[in-house]
Amino acid sequence: MNKDNFIKLFEESFKNNFDLPALNDYATETAFTYGELAEEIEKLHILFAEYKIRKGDKIALIGKNTSRWCIAYMATITYGAVIVPILQDFNPNDVHHIINHSDSVLLFSSDLIRESLEEEKLPGLRGILSLTDFGLQYQRKGANIDSLAQKFDEKWNKKYPKGFGPDDIKYTDIPDDRIMVLNYTSGTTGFSKGVMITGNNLLGNIVFAHHEINLMRGDKMISFLPLAHTYGAAFEFLYALSEGCDITLLGKTPSPKILLKAFDEIKPALIIAVPLILEKIYRKMILPLLTKKAMKLALNVPFLDRTIYSRIRKKLIDAFGGRFHQVIVGGAPLNSEVEQFLLKIEFPVSVGYGMTECAPLISFSLYPRFVPHSCGKVLACMNVRIDSEDPYNMAGEIQVKGQNVMLGYYKNEKATSDVFTEDGWMKTGDLGTIDKENNVYIRGRSKSMILGANGQNIYPEEIEAKLDNLPFVLESLLVERNGKLVALVYPDYDAVDEKGISHENLTIIMNENKEHLNKMVASYEKISEIELFPSEFEKTPKKSIKRYLYK
Repeated sequence: MNKDNFIKLFEESFKNNFDLPALNDYATETAFTYGELAEEIEKLHILFAEYKIRKGDKIALIGKNTSRWCIAYMATITYGAVIVPILQDFNPNDVHHIINHSDSVLLFSSDLIRESLEEEKLPGLRGILSLTDFGLQYQRKGANIDSLAQKFDEKWNKKYPKGFGPDDIKYTDIPDDRIMVLNYTSGTTGFSKGVMITGNNLLGNIVFAHHEINLMRGDKMISFLPLAHTYGAAFEFLYALSEGCDITLLGKTPSPKILLKAFDEIKPALIIAVPLILEKIYRKMILPLLTKKAMKLALNVPFLDRTIYSRIRKKLIDAFGGRFHQVIVGGAPLNSEVEQFLLKIEFPVSVGYGMTECAPLISFSLYPRFVPHSCGKVLACMNVRIDSEDPYNMAGEIQVKGQNVMLGYYKNEKATSDVFTEDGWMKTGDLGTIDKENNVYIRGRSKSMILGANGQNIYPEEIEAKLDNLPFVLESLLVERNGKLVALVYPDYDAVDEKGISHENLTIIMNENKEHLNKMVASYEKISEIELFPSEFEKTPKKSIKRYLYK
């Protein structure tokens, strides 16, 4: 692996793995070898040159995870332009805002999203290309982009009369300190911040993964996290491509049913997930077994419990495809009960910590070195400090410094200044502690922390984790009302119906849950009531609840 330059990683990988499978779409069976991927990239480079795209120009990209999404991304950064990946969950007004704020001159878009956009609101765009076939969907008056299509074959054959081969893969020398990705943390005007991510930031993540995670050439991967987010992009896509892996793009909403079917068919070597996925599988597959009366009795019998846990572990490993060596969880904290059980049965799971501004990794340890309830050890290329008088025992804001930290926010000097301390540390906004071995422990978000009546710090995430493990609670959210703590709960209506419980009785069950919860928490953390919520809480693409909507 070339550890000296981010772009050269891919030049090297595409040459060495020319005939191996690289990308394929689970839904349509569209597939590309590394050679075909490189050829498609070269065709887009010719288009970019004809469109007068310069190094440093911004190119926006929006759509679901597909092979052509990945090709557009790679073509942009290997050309020397800056990719602006946009989450397809954003509404059209937010997409317009990001394209304009980022100064994007070209857009790759899925056909469905393209229909919702208004060209007159995108004055800086020269053209829009389809992610279905890279065909031209729109060009600004006077751009003359469509004229290239008529003479493209002639240009291609003239440049590569003997065909395109491994020796033709040569990318521009781009220093690692240049911005390569402009990643927006939100779409809303006034809240959106374009995170300026350099090649050096990305290189820090990938080199770490190369040494610690150790995927092998030809290993199979399933990509189901949004690639427009740094977590999925770094490990399901960029790192996997740099190692010569075979990546399947799921391209569907990753429900447990769809995921387990894909795991069984593809049998991935590594699984990258958000906590919600594991928690749903735990509640659907494992919890019903553990709550059976006969199972509870059996687990109290010495030595028999080991046999039972071993069988559950095998069932779970088989469900995930049977050939993976690790499940890595990130994006949000993993429910403590779920984590504790998985580690108890020796299921290979570990939890990492990061954020978009670090592209994304800050700390991680591979199982079995992973310390329970932590977020792993701080990366060698990173430093962490806790803004606390006693960082080992008293939670304070987590602040970071090192190779993975972004340059700043695009065209937003104030936000950049606000996020960095005077001595150059980036403020994460997360609260936590650290141990003497440099393992990080998250307590919650500083923005979500509630100040108790007597000045106590209340971390809602910790209370929610306990509540989520009580009967018929699918998800919960703690809010403060008139100085009292109220839990909003979206019940597990499927489980309620399966048990034949009437919805009217849910109030009684939730009152019992409230009494049980209040016995588990400190006196200042007790909740005054549980309020049933009619629908799932709105979430970010990382599947974190949008807390600000419910205050």
